Amino acid sequence: MINYVIPMWKPVDWTSFDVVKKIRSYIKPSKVGHAGSLDPFAEGVLMLCTGEKTKSIESFMDQEKEYVAEIILGSETDTLDITGKVVKTAKIPKHNKQSIQDVLFDFTGDIMQEPPMYSALKYNGEPLYKLARKEITVFRKKRAVKIYDIELQDFRVDSINIKVKCGRGTYIRSLARDIALSLGTVGHLKSLKRIRIGNYDKKACIALNEFPEWLSARI
Repeated sequence: MINYVIPMWKPVDWTSFDVVKKIRSYIKPSKVGHAGSLDPFAEGVLMLCTGEKTKSIESFMDQEKEYVAEIILGSETDTLDITGKVVKTAKIPKHNKQSIQDVLFDFTGDIMQEPPMYSALKYNGEPLYKLARKEITVFRKKRAVKIYDIELQDFRVDSINIKVKCGRGTYIRSLARDIALSLGTVGHLKSLKRIRIGNYDKKACIALNEFPEWLSARI
């Protein structure tokens, strides 16, 4: 059995399970699991654990994560990201760097967050995203999440770019929605990258096309 911790760089338009399935095809019969999924539209660090190392998944789930994201202001989608259909629009108030930073500061620390309908969380045993696809919306209890830091990297009239350091269970799509509301408008994510999990960043990651060579060097 192959027992590895494998930091992968998930590409855009792949689901996290697509990556797991691809790696599993190379290392059968070892089991493969991931420590925290990424949405298909996002890219970034995806920690895979194989064989006996799957026991380490929980420890990676608990590690600090870092993201960079672009939030589009003035429109909200049903998925809270660029893949969804627009369900709300609103005018965008004028802001400056200080006013945006003040709003971001309010989201640091322990905050309560409502998970998005398009998520894998379950309601009466059924994933929320399956209900959302049927245009069914159900109550989602807010959950406590920890935001260690939010840094404003850039802003324009209709968008802001942020870097977020956060704890387990944080939905950056929900954070984008809530930040936009606090700015007096609505919003959704245009792009999302997870650039770090714990001590693993992009430099430590393996691209999908590099995996066969990486594996052959270790068997």
